Amino acid sequence: MTSEILASAERKMARAVEAMERDFQGLRTGRASTSLVERLHVDYYGTSTPINQVASISVPEAHQVVIQPWDRSVLGAIEKAILKSDIGLMPNVDGTVVRLNIPALTEERRKDIVKTVHKRMEEARVEIRNLRREAVDALKKEEKDGTVGADEVRRLADQLEKITHRIIADVDRVGGSKEQEVMEV
Repeated sequence: MTSEILASAERKMARAVEAMERDFQGLRTGRASTSLVERLHVDYYGTSTPINQVASISVPEAHQVVIQPWDRSVLGAIEKAILKSDIGLMPNVDGTVVRLNIPALTEERRKDIVKTVHKRMEEARVEIRNLRREAVDALKKEEKDGTVGADEVRRLADQLEKITHRIIADVDRVGGSKEQEVMEV
């Protein structure tokens, strides 16, 4: 039971890092990426539908995203969804496709994005620490119930601490690479 607590905590911590990485994919770094718009939802005949289910998204150039809907009547809805989103890009609609031109980032905008990266990294660290606390509480409960000895709980808590440090190092590594990518001119 106690090793299951550690394994479960480690899986949840790893998922926190994965969620942070997915959030980072949506950040604009000055380069075109389909992940900038994949999370957007379009009003498609009264239903909120992910944009990648109503159109193909491609990156023909380093600074341009092209969204080509399968049904032309969705062009206006795609344009509205992009304007309502927080990606800060103006869509160009030319009859059959929506083009998003990605301008070069200013130094000020880069610093704002880095602040966002740091904020998200701290949120991930807090989530990981909370998961560690929950696991330690579960171990203490096992000890209180008499199913595990105090020495075993201490040993498992040390293992949990090592896991936590490793996962937080992953957060720092992923965040550092994203910060480096954003600051790259």
